[in-house]
Amino acid sequence: MAKSLYETLEVSEHATKDEIKKAYRKLARKYHPDVNKDPKAEDKFKEINAAYEVLSDPEKKQQYDQFGDSMFGGQNFHDFARGQAGSGIDLDEILRQMFGQQGGFGGGGFSSAFGQGGFSNSGFGGYEEPNLDLNAQITIAFDVSILGGKQHISLNNESFDIKIPEGIKDGQKIRAKGKGKSMGSKRGDLIIKVNVSTSPEYQRDEDTLIKTFNIPLKTAMFGGKVEIKTIHKTITLKVPENTKENQKFRVKELGVYNRKTGKRGDLHLKANIKLPKIEELNEDLVKMLKEKLPRE
Repeated sequence: MAKSLYETLEVSEHATKDEIKKAYRKLARKYHPDVNKDPKAEDKFKEINAAYEVLSDPEKKQQYDQFGDSMFGGQNFHDFARGQAGSGIDLDEILRQMFGQQGGFGGGGFSSAFGQGGFSNSGFGGYEEPNLDLNAQITIAFDVSILGGKQHISLNNESFDIKIPEGIKDGQKIRAKGKGKSMGSKRGDLIIKVNVSTSPEYQRDEDTLIKTFNIPLKTAMFGGKVEIKTIHKTITLKVPENTKENQKFRVKELGVYNRKTGKRGDLHLKANIKLPKIEELNEDLVKMLKEKLPRE
């Protein structure tokens, strides 16, 4: 089965996507009307552009690989294209009819693929595919950044959920596939910058979480157990006697999950000793404390 679109781009039928793109760029530079003043160059350029549009699109390429040049009435693509040009029929419209409403290479002919100025402003660097990605920002709760979860997004009359990975950092980005701008059968991605709200309870230092917890004076002096609710679960911490203000306790693997290492960091707990109110203490105890407590 003859497949002359590949001949137009001077590649084999088994060429890879990158090989097809490379060949297209080479020929497009050679035959672009701004560069090549041969009167036939423009028609050749249109053929190259149309061939690339079909072979660079997986769905169109699949149709062409299945039916070959029978789609052009058995003619090779060169003769088919020249025949359409000679009859004054728009080649774009013909390809749209063959490959569906999204076929062809854009309503603007060959210039649409390169913009109004032909090649890119950086010089004759070849075809640059349009950037169909969109950018957005969201703000998530601190707990969600540690535990992960889902966030609902509403954008351009479309609503969907995105997955927030466990342990994401403030300022990191998430890519939502196929949620960007669309052009023909192609659609870009939505790139979301994640802002993390601050927490009144926690500080984060990379994979380590830091939290202050309250303990009664009696427990700090004589030791005991304190129940502490953490982001991950409620724990019981054993506090030794003579615990000092801001004394730190490390609890392993109750910190932030690290996706690279597959491990969770630690939780550092800082003691805040709660002093009782004098007026709430027994009078005899207050009197004794005044007499017995050291001044230094």
